[in-house]
Amino acid sequence: RLTIAWYNSRVRAEICDGVILDFHSMWGESDTDTPLICFLSMGSDPTAQIDTLAKKLKVDCKPVSMGQGQEIHARRLLSQSMSQGGWVLLQNCHLGLNFMDELLHTITEPTGPVHETFRLWITTEGHPQFPINLLQIGLKYTNEPPQGVKAGVKRTYNGVTQDQLDITNMPQWKPMLYTVAILHTVVQERRKFGPLGWNIPYEFNQADLTASIQFLQNHLDDMDPRHGVNWSTVQYMIGEVQYGGRVTDDMDKRLLKTFCKVWFREEMFVPGFQFFTPTGNNNDAGKPYIIPQCKTVQQYLDFIEKLPPVDSPEVFGLHPNANITYQSKTARDILDTVLNIQPKESSGGSGETRESTVSRMADEMLSKLPDDYIAHHVKDRINEMGALSSMNIFLKQEIDRMQRVITCVRNTLTDLKLAIEGTIIMSEKLREALDNIFDAKVPPTWTRISWDSSTIGFWFTEMIERNAQFHSWCFNGRPHVFWMTGFFNPQGFLTAMRQEVTRAHKGWALDQSFSITR
Repeated sequence: RLTIAWYNSRVRAEICDGVILDFHSMWGESDTDTPLICFLSMGSDPTAQIDTLAKKLKVDCKPVSMGQGQEIHARRLLSQSMSQGGWVLLQNCHLGLNFMDELLHTITEPTGPVHETFRLWITTEGHPQFPINLLQIGLKYTNEPPQGVKAGVKRTYNGVTQDQLDITNMPQWKPMLYTVAILHTVVQERRKFGPLGWNIPYEFNQADLTASIQFLQNHLDDMDPRHGVNWSTVQYMIGEVQYGGRVTDDMDKRLLKTFCKVWFREEMFVPGFQFFTPTGNNNDAGKPYIIPQCKTVQQYLDFIEKLPPVDSPEVFGLHPNANITYQSKTARDILDTVLNIQPKESSGGSGETRESTVSRMADEMLSKLPDDYIAHHVKDRINEMGALSSMNIFLKQEIDRMQRVITCVRNTLTDLKLAIEGTIIMSEKLREALDNIFDAKVPPTWTRISWDSSTIGFWFTEMIERNAQFHSWCFNGRPHVFWMTGFFNPQGFLTAMRQEVTRAHKGWALDQSFSITR
């Protein structure tokens, strides 16, 4: 927020505004042997924009979704378009990597003359095996949704024509179109808040917006003016079908339906209708987020330019403190990026090298690493305490998972020391572990089978403490107090405890018992 304020006051506000990707200008920079490569991310499929540009330029665009067996169709369309003209859109090329080398040869060394209108559009996710030569000759771009309500709604209205705005004379059309644009931006923006925004991150994209706009247009065309808008139908189609069709979590679906119920109703046509009601003393915060009374696309764009550059989480239906989570995550991502781009090679100075630092840390961790559990010793102790007891079964499962973590840590550290000494080859996983340990981060191979932690020091200390609880429980008897967050499966502990208590009391039913915390 301070950075944006400084830019606005010292430099230019344009620097802080989101850049809208101009496909027409990008097409003008390309030629027949320069593919346009889009790197996909969540909600960033550019197919609709490419298809719209093709219709505007009156060019035939032929898409092919890559995958097993699609190389034949891709070759045929490439051959046709290169000789007769037109565009070819190869989608999801990370699923057809075997064809990429052949595609590079086809573009750079054509067998005949290439039509001047031929263009090749490629969409792909980031993949380490994608041919670097193909990337070097192409125009690379990404189509991620812009951040903020201002940038998101501006992007939507940059794709709206005046003919589309005037397609119906119903007075409800323009306010409902603007409300759909706000809804589309809000559901995408909530993703940046992590689990606070959506329990599951959904891939809302341009296709959802296009389908919702088309539905509203059809609904108003068929509407009887005497009865007005059927709000229950509008709320159901947008909240349950167009956007709700992607939602799988019950609470997420409830939230989406609430947005539709609050925003799509007769009160939205009342002058001064606000999309959110601010809390606290800042009663003016919601005034910019109203439905404007405009007649042209340019008037809408002028109104959108006046929206705040930074949005409060309240705009998205969240508590103001939700910004703390988002900003913390953003700061961590920036710092991780800075660390990742640091030089990884050892310097020639007299200081300690990366390898010697990591080797010393590995020796220190190996000296503190708990001993492996001996399977038959654990089994004997479990049998003595009662092999059929729910709590003892839970303990055995936890020990098995802890043993897996201990084995993984010991193997990684041992192999890493050998690789540093040159005894074995430094594999990609070992190189990744070396970089993470040097940066005081937990290697991904450890995190996948354990728990999250901010630094490797905290993670290793927690592993020792978790193991101490399991070892004491197994070989010294059940403790009177349990460290619940030290379990891999705390819910399993509660379930096992309830099972043991209900079995000890005749007539108690498991589904009718519950835990009380004080």
